[in-house]
Amino acid sequence: MGEKVAADIASGKISHVIALSGDLGSGKTTFVQGVARGLGIKGRIISPTFILMRRYPVQKAKNETHNLYHVDLYRLEGSIDQEILNLGLPYVWSEPTNIVVIEWAEKIEKLIPAGAFWIKFEQLEGNKRKIFIA
Repeated sequence: MGEKVAADIASGKISHVIALSGDLGSGKTTFVQGVARGLGIKGRIISPTFILMRRYPVQKAKNETHNLYHVDLYRLEGSIDQEILNLGLPYVWSEPTNIVVIEWAEKIEKLIPAGAFWIKFEQLEGNKRKIFIA
């Protein structure tokens, strides 16, 4: 599914800001790995749980470079809004050439830009997942 979403972002069908929510182990990071594959990123994609945000360059046509930002807000508590400002996230998502995928986005729901593409993950039994697109 991540690869399909990457294609939809590239074609302008959906927002360049993707907000992910769901419990631990529900598939959010695996989804981001699919987005990265769909964008042609070859490197290993791991969750930025401890550093909050990772940037991956995306080579586009005509020597144009975009970026995939993978954000993980799992560990943020307290004054999360201030942490988001300190991180510079509003600046990052205001640039339309940046693709921003945010895990645990529900923690900053009121800050997420209007028009962001929301996806909710629900873990079922075994390896089954239910995915809701809002």
